[in-house]
Amino acid sequence: MAAPPDNDVLWARGLHYAYDDGSPALRGVSLGVREGEILAVTGARGCGKTTLLRCLSGQTLPASGEVWFNSVPVHTLNLDVRERLRRDRFGWIDSTPQLVPELTVWENAALPLLLRGSPHRIARRTAHEWLERLDVGGCARRRPAELAQAQRQRVAVARALVHAPAVLFADEPTAPLHEPHRAQVLRTLGAAARSHGITVVLATHDSPPDGAGTALADRTLALADGRPARSRPAASREAPGDGGADTGGAEGPGDSGGSRGSGSPGRPEDPEGPDGPAGPGESRRGSGDADGSGDPEGAGNPEGAGGARGSRREEGTEADPAADPAAAHSGRGRSAGEAKGRTACSLSA
Repeated sequence: MAAPPDNDVLWARGLHYAYDDGSPALRGVSLGVREGEILAVTGARGCGKTTLLRCLSGQTLPASGEVWFNSVPVHTLNLDVRERLRRDRFGWIDSTPQLVPELTVWENAALPLLLRGSPHRIARRTAHEWLERLDVGGCARRRPAELAQAQRQRVAVARALVHAPAVLFADEPTAPLHEPHRAQVLRTLGAAARSHGITVVLATHDSPPDGAGTALADRTLALADGRPARSRPAASREAPGDGGADTGGAEGPGDSGGSRGSGSPGRPEDPEGPDGPAGPGESRRGSGDADGSGDPEGAGNPEGAGGARGSRREEGTEADPAADPAAAHSGRGRSAGEAKGRTACSLSA
């Protein structure tokens, strides 16, 4: 098992996955994503986009293939370690907003920080800042049931960004929104990612080069029937819906940094080829795989963006991202090799 390239923060090779009925969802998908890069995964509904994001984020184990986050082989980790990884280092935005109904809007947005032990005052302030940026700051004291679906989705986006994850997985994040709101949410998401060096894997059914989601991305990977159809640099880095560079109001809370440079890493070679079979003796897990993982933002999972179960209350050991969001990234300001070493140590601790 070879380690991934140093310049890829997220890397996968030869991913295969089948549903419970035996129909294939992924057939030999390989990819590499650099730190701070935004990758749009495109394709028709049912082509395997969501399954790919779930495998990359550790929610679902592939039937065969490898998934690496820095130097950590995600596909070999047990359930508890994968949950901790998702809670501390990853963010997740689902296609439908799933909030904890008993909590207020700001409490939902602040959950990733509160569950990691951040001071209440800092968590509340950071949550309010993200809610304001997404135009739902006036709803901070209300309950999710009092909000329209589009407003609830914006709260879910704020929750996914509030702890400045190393990698943000966004599965059709603007599906419930109308076109003007889609552009605004995508601008905020993209600007926050670039100012904080967050790597984004965005699933969208938009077709390049016209779709708002693909216009946000540095590179697109098209899927068709679970196979990679093509991978290419995005035609434009302009913000969706505004004809110019993504600038004003771009930074996340407490950060005035500029845009991250983008790269277009080559896809790793799949020794099996796009139609290769699963490894010998390996069973294909379906949607009810051994993880028991459900919707990563569901009400039964108040950690929301991190994807861990709500009953897991371990506190994170990293620097408080509310005070210094960039400190949440092991690779921020350090060489790729050092970042990977620190990640591996933190997960094995």
